[in-house]
Amino acid sequence: MSESFQPVSSRADFHARYQRPAREQAAFWFAQRARLQGAWLNWVATELYQLSPPEYASMVRRELQALTGQ
Repeated sequence: MSESFQPVSSRADFHARYQRPAREQAAFWFAQRARLQGAWLNWVATELYQLSPPEYASMVRRELQALTGQ
């Protein structure tokens, strides 16, 4: 998934605009858990590290936490 980020006027606007893509990204990564098994955690950490901007990476991380029950 590749998202093109547009400038927004506030944090709330950013969140509103990119919440759905963040949920979709997290769901896609979470679906890889069964396939990757023990390697999933390192893989997803690497993916999060490469994600930009940091605000979006945080949104995806929170969605992943919700999916994993943490």
